[in-house]
Amino acid sequence: MKQISKLLTLLLLMACNNSGTKSNDEVKTKTDSLRGEVMEAHNIGMAKMEKISEAQKKVQHAMDSISKLPANLQKQSVGYKMQLDSILGRLKYSDYAMNQWMEEFNMDSEANNTERQIKYLESEKIKISKVRDAMISSLQKADSLLKAKF
Repeated sequence: MKQISKLLTLLLLMACNNSGTKSNDEVKTKTDSLRGEVMEAHNIGMAKMEKISEAQKKVQHAMDSISKLPANLQKQSVGYKMQLDSILGRLKYSDYAMNQWMEEFNMDSEANNTERQIKYLESEKIKISKVRDAMISSLQKADSLLKAKF
C-alpha cells in the first residue's frame, strides 16, 4: 500500500511539473518549421534519385530497342519513341534540378536576420517542392509509358 501511495505521489508531482511547461519539441519557431518543411521535400526528392536514374536507363533502353527494329516497325513506333524522348528529357531535368537546388541551397542563409531567413526558406520551400513534384511526375509518366505497348 505504501508503494502505491509513493507511486501516486510521484505521478502527481510529475504531472504538476509538466502542466505549465512545453518541451523543446513543442516550441518551434517559424524558421524551424520552414526548415523542416524544406528538408522534408528535399528528403522525398532524394529518395527518388535512384529511381530517376533507373527510369532514365529503362527509357533509353526502350529507345535503343526501337532503333534496332526493322524500318517498318520503327515507323510505326515514331509516336511512342517521341514520348520516350520527351519523358527522358523530363527525367534528366528532374535529376539536374535536384542537384542544382542542393548546390545553391544554404541552410544558414540569413541566419542573423530572422525575417530575411523566413523569406529565404519560404522561397526555397517553393523551389524544392517544384523539384520534388517534377521528380514524382516524371517517374509516374515514365512508369506508365514503359508499361504501354507500342
